[in-house]
Amino acid sequence: MKITLAAPLVLLVALLARGQEGSNKGQVKQPAIREPDLREELLAMEKEDVDMRNGVIKDLSAKGIPYGGSRTISDPAMVKALLEPTRKMHDMDQKHRTRLKEIVKKYGWPGKSLVGQDGAHAAWLLAQHADRDLAFQKRALKLMKAAPKGEVELQDIAYLTDCLLIAEKRKQCYGTQLMVKGGTFKPRPIEDEAHVDKRRAEMGMSTLADYLETAQVEYDRAAGKKK
Repeated sequence: MKITLAAPLVLLVALLARGQEGSNKGQVKQPAIREPDLREELLAMEKEDVDMRNGVIKDLSAKGIPYGGSRTISDPAMVKALLEPTRKMHDMDQKHRTRLKEIVKKYGWPGKSLVGQDGAHAAWLLAQHADRDLAFQKRALKLMKAAPKGEVELQDIAYLTDCLLIAEKRKQCYGTQLMVKGGTFKPRPIEDEAHVDKRRAEMGMSTLADYLETAQVEYDRAAGKKK
């Protein structure tokens, strides 16, 4: 049996870098929200997502198994080590996707006034990892773009936009989707790369160079690598 690493595991990369680049959780006091219980549910799903993916990174790193590129691994021991965590991640993503669909059907897109800034960020994360349901991801992106100003972080829109472009084998717009070459993070192909930092700035994002540096630091930390 053979397995390609990019599909099941590349999602881990964007998660780590996005979590540090744009997160200001705890820095701004959140106003009263309409659905505090729903916020707590979304945050619990986000924690489960983050904990599992970070655990996979650390476990694979300890076993010396690289990922994030597009090469195929055929070594039986490596394939076996990858299959179980990959299955668990897919099962978790399916569970979260099913619940998020129910939430969207009842409330529309869960923005800041409904579930708070951190709850809205959690909803984005779950949609970002719903890569086995492109139709739902497209619907989520459409709803996020249509939300009233301030309800959705522009960075979240940028990440989901790139996720869908790459899934459709097109060049990304903001350089958020990464791969690994020679042990270093590189962006997947970018449309009009010369002006990517201008587009990133418009979405409240750091430069591409700073983003890549953050991604490397956060990956190494999650993998338990010492400086």
